[in-house]
Amino acid sequence: MRMPGLEQQKFTRQSPHPVLKHYYQNETERRQRVDALFNASASHYDWITDVMSFGSGRWYRNDALKRNGCQIGTRLLDVGAGTGVISICAQNIVGDQGEVIALDPSEGMVHEAVKRGVQKATLGLGEALPFPDDYFDLLTMGYALRHVTDLHTTFEEYLRVLKPGGKVLILEISKPSSPVFATMLKFYLKGIIPNLARIFRRSVDAKILMQYYWDTIDNCVPPERIVQVLGEAGFSDASRHVIFGIFSEYTGTKEVK
Repeated sequence: MRMPGLEQQKFTRQSPHPVLKHYYQNETERRQRVDALFNASASHYDWITDVMSFGSGRWYRNDALKRNGCQIGTRLLDVGAGTGVISICAQNIVGDQGEVIALDPSEGMVHEAVKRGVQKATLGLGEALPFPDDYFDLLTMGYALRHVTDLHTTFEEYLRVLKPGGKVLILEISKPSSPVFATMLKFYLKGIIPNLARIFRRSVDAKILMQYYWDTIDNCVPPERIVQVLGEAGFSDASRHVIFGIFSEYTGTKEVK
């Protein structure tokens, strides 16, 4: 097994977004602050995301999995699994012949994932995966890329644990190119959704987390840069598929040599 973090980095560090000083002052504070928000909001997270997506999130994730090769017998790693929505969808697809492992840095989120019915869930970071080389057929990440420390390190780890011919599928929300559409989305995600969380879930932390959610979208590096870093990390056919101008599906394949 090739241990993560031992290789010399080929490229300069690429954070998904700059330090957001309204929430934290440096990288150490970021990890602590974000983990604390997710832990405190874990029991509210499914309610919030269901409201935010008008209940369509599970259907969309299931469809995205099938379109990108998830099938009976697939061995899948769900990084940044949160409450396990993708993991549950994948479990239903791969069946007893496959394997699904959910990984998340938040104890609260992992707890909720297990309660939901995720069979294999563990704590961990995308930047240092606790798995051997060439192990998974498919690696997924749903709306969590904005929370990693470094895109290069993360994508190199994803490449390492995938089998030759294996695929990465990263789902994200991207800031619309239209200023009008972007303003509308900001009003919805940073205004309406956080206040609904505060009113109906009575959670200040959940409100702050959803405000942070938009700010990471607003300040995220351009989609073209994410595709570029996937290629720099070693993925072939790195690309982005866009739905409704905001839902990004980033994919790449580990070459068979």
